[in-house]
Amino acid sequence: MQMQSQHIVRSSLHDILVNHLRELILNGELRPGDKIPEQRLCERFGVSRTPMREAVKVLAAEGVIRLQISRGAIVAQTTPEEIEDLFPIIAALESVAGKQACERATDEQILGLRRLHDEMLEQYASGQESAYLRNNRAVHEALFDMAGNATLSSTYQQMLTRIHCIRFVVGKSREHWKQAIDEHEAIVDALEKRDGKRLGELLNAHVNGTAVRTSQEYIRRANTADKTAA
Repeated sequence: MQMQSQHIVRSSLHDILVNHLRELILNGELRPGDKIPEQRLCERFGVSRTPMREAVKVLAAEGVIRLQISRGAIVAQTTPEEIEDLFPIIAALESVAGKQACERATDEQILGLRRLHDEMLEQYASGQESAYLRNNRAVHEALFDMAGNATLSSTYQQMLTRIHCIRFVVGKSREHWKQAIDEHEAIVDALEKRDGKRLGELLNAHVNGTAVRTSQEYIRRANTADKTAA
């Protein structure tokens, strides 16, 4: 795995490193089962191993990283049971964020989300899945920005990291991809109408339905690939 130099300022070093590690996991650069390359990450961010190991321990305490004596720290692998446990919580958080966004978002913010959604439609039409998935995540996170609730956003990011890259970095079937697009259209429409009740219901159904099915599909494919390789 190639790492570009991204030296960081030492202020708030602990929090910054935790956030950087979260992002590497969320964007799929570090995937479930991958060993945490401490030395390369220290060089990338211009830090010593002590604060890096402290950041790793924080994510290990959250269940995002597993500490193994023989292999060192690895990105934890999400199980079907964790999907069943965590996705309803994420759905509830997104539902609350949607309702608050309808009350607090500016017209400019809503217009910006519509633009993101329209870009997603173009990426879906042209089969640009990686770009689509980045914007998909951006749409959901934008709702939390609009909600203006720091505690809600922080809790959501912790939950999101627990399920690693499964939520926004998976190969969707064409059927699931089309369904997700249709659901997003309804979500944006409800936001534009500032219909908080409707938006909350749509987000809850979207996460507990399409997001769960695509994540379970990802785990099945990964397990099949592991058995084939063995």
